[in-house]
Amino acid sequence: MIRLMLVDDQALIRVGLRVLLESADDIEVAAEAADGKAAMELLHVQPVDVVLMDIRMPILDGLAATKIIAADPDLTETRIIMLTTFAEDEYILEAIRNGASGFLVKESEPSELVNAVRVVYRGEALLSPSVTRSLIANIARRSTPVPTNQSALDILSDREREVLVLVGSGLSNTAIAEKIYLSPLTVKTHVSHIMSKLEVRDRAQLVVIAYETGLIRPSLS
Repeated sequence: MIRLMLVDDQALIRVGLRVLLESADDIEVAAEAADGKAAMELLHVQPVDVVLMDIRMPILDGLAATKIIAADPDLTETRIIMLTTFAEDEYILEAIRNGASGFLVKESEPSELVNAVRVVYRGEALLSPSVTRSLIANIARRSTPVPTNQSALDILSDREREVLVLVGSGLSNTAIAEKIYLSPLTVKTHVSHIMSKLEVRDRAQLVVIAYETGLIRPSLS
């Protein structure tokens, strides 16, 4: 059973999300909070697997709360999905840099939301298609790559660089395994080593690093 926390300042939104998510037989909404500060405090007494976090909230917004939660050594297994009506590029980038595992707009289909919780729970990264296009376009518009962890790429093996490119291209471990003729378990091990070497906690951050370091050159054509 996937234990989930809803964090949104609108009670009506939380009620709707609870009904939707608990219609899935493998998801339990174990906790709710109306702001980022309350969510952080509650996580220490009632830990969950996945947090569904709104961005714009009083007291402490979702971006700031995500950054603090992701840096907390007691919450390393907690995964965060940002859910918002605002899909601006900088929100997306900041959310991922702060440690979010996924980013969905509130207009997403119900099945997308349920699938997002399952995907993130399994350790994969999740961005809705419109958000992925926006994210890549934002990075591509820059004249030069941002040297995020550029020196750290030097310690990756050739195989790890190959895997990082494929992760950055949005492929799952299974798809990567099929493409480069490895077992999914071996690919998972490579991804874990890459995250450790680049000092990131989440697969979504690897996508940003792959583009910002120029390892992948996106095209807007």
